[in-house]
Amino acid sequence: MLNRVILIGRLTKDPELRYTPSGVAVTQFTLAVDRPFTAQGGEREADFIPVVTWRQLAETCANYLRKGRLTAVEGRIQVRNYENNEGKRVYVTEVIADNVRFLESSKGDSGSAGNSNATREEPSYGGETRGNQTSRNKNNNQDPFSDDGKPIDISDDDLPF
Repeated sequence: MLNRVILIGRLTKDPELRYTPSGVAVTQFTLAVDRPFTAQGGEREADFIPVVTWRQLAETCANYLRKGRLTAVEGRIQVRNYENNEGKRVYVTEVIADNVRFLESSKGDSGSAGNSNATREEPSYGGETRGNQTSRNKNNNQDPFSDDGKPIDISDDDLPF
C-alpha cells in the first residue's frame, strides 16, 4: 500500500507555529494549488489543502515560509476525526509533510536584523543554495532571456526535433 502526495502551490497565510505540551513543534499552513483546467467562465480554480509539519521541519517552515511563497510539499494524506462541542463527528483531511521545498527566494523579506545586504542561504527545489546567486545578479542586471519586443531568430539546426 502507498500513501504519498506531492503538491506545489502558494501559502494562503503565514504558518502557525505551536508546541505540544511535551514541547514538540508543530506548524500548520494552507497551500493553494491550482487545478489544471479552467471553469466555464474561464477562471482558474484552486484547492486549499491543509498541511501539517512536525519537529525541526515545523520550526524551519515557521521561520522561512510566508504568505504567497511558492512551495513544494511531499508527505502523506491523513484523515482524522473528533467530536465537536455540538456532539457532531467532524472529519479533517490534511497532508502530513515530511519534506518541504522553498521554490522561490524571499525577495521582500529582510530576515537579517536590519542588514539588507546580507544574503540568506536557502535551499531551492534542486537542492542548491541561493545565497551567492544574489550577489552575482547585482553585477549583471541584464537578463539575456528578457523580451525586448523583437522576434527571436532560431534556425532549424537549433531545434531538437
